[in-house]
Amino acid sequence: MTDKKVIAVVGGTGAQGGGLVRAILNDKESEFTARAITRNAGSGKAKELEKMGAEIVEADVNDKESLAKAFDGAYGAFCVTFFWEHFSPEKEKEHAKNMAEAAKDTGVKHIIWSTLEDTRKYISIDDDRMPTLMGVYKVPHFDAKGESNMYFKNSGVPYTLINTSFYWDNFIYFGLGPQKGPDGKLAITMPMQDKKLPGIAAEDIGKTALGVFKAGEKYQGKTIGIAGEKLTVDEMASGFAEILGTEVGYNDVPASTFRGFDFPGAEDMGNMFQFKAEFEKEYCDARDIDETRKLNPELLSFKAWLQKNEEKIKA
Repeated sequence: MTDKKVIAVVGGTGAQGGGLVRAILNDKESEFTARAITRNAGSGKAKELEKMGAEIVEADVNDKESLAKAFDGAYGAFCVTFFWEHFSPEKEKEHAKNMAEAAKDTGVKHIIWSTLEDTRKYISIDDDRMPTLMGVYKVPHFDAKGESNMYFKNSGVPYTLINTSFYWDNFIYFGLGPQKGPDGKLAITMPMQDKKLPGIAAEDIGKTALGVFKAGEKYQGKTIGIAGEKLTVDEMASGFAEILGTEVGYNDVPASTFRGFDFPGAEDMGNMFQFKAEFEKEYCDARDIDETRKLNPELLSFKAWLQKNEEKIKA
């Protein structure tokens, strides 16, 4: 057995968590080893990580006791929630609370919480510029994470809050990439006007989290914001055009139109883009590319991410 410190990674087979597990395993000089926490130890992704050298442990974020067992003996824990599986901010808050309490109960020495802003601090629920959703939220998947920060701050466990950015991977896996319009031309459809959108490769979130763990006490008790680049949708469309070898436009629709699209979570995402556009300065200023690169020297630019994923983008 190794005497390396264990980092327990919630969502160890997911986008962010998987990135952290792989970053730990690929860093042979690191003082850490990876424990990937998953609901299904028999999944293909779990088996792949196990072959790479990860410890695989089953747990469920609904079950605090299972999390406590998964965190037991770990130096650090990386915590993330899975809003798009259930679309419930109440569940998201419950899961965050379970993770924070499990970390406290098991004596974890450093916990990272992957989070986002509570947008209600910028636009109140009675502000009719943006519809209020589920009675008490503006952007439910942001607000629930931001509200949950208090569980980690009050846990007594040394914590770092990481405000993440738009995953560029959403262009491939979430249906946000260039689509053919009625005119047969490709375009990205978003209600972002000409505002800059901070983005990052999902894999880089995990790599950056490893940098935070490696920095020891430096980032404990702090909130940091991470991004790979801040680009307008027009600039991203130009990047896609270069990779695809064809024109890619930008269909800048109003947020109200986006909210009416026929897919689960469209209202939430429409509000999200409206928030990012209307509070461009605050949202962008909260994310430091240089600091992200210090933590993760392999940080990808958007162009480098496009090149790395060219085959998936063209598929």
